[in-house]
Amino acid sequence: MYFAKKAMEPIEEEEIDVWACSNDNCSCWMRDNFSFEESPTCPLCQSEMSKGTRLLPVLQNHTRKSN
Repeated sequence: MYFAKKAMEPIEEEEIDVWACSNDNCSCWMRDNFSFEESPTCPLCQSEMSKGTRLLPVLQNHTRKSN
């Protein structure tokens, strides 16, 4: 009997805006469209977060922030 592995579909990735912790000892980051604040603080170490981008898998957030 022969069982072949199914071919994995490639995961769609996109350049996404993120917030990254400014503390060098902390590796925390979050997607911009999943943050609740306009300028969030790090939930782990309470440091300021800076805006940047990362290549991440596409996720849908249906609760958009109001501008």
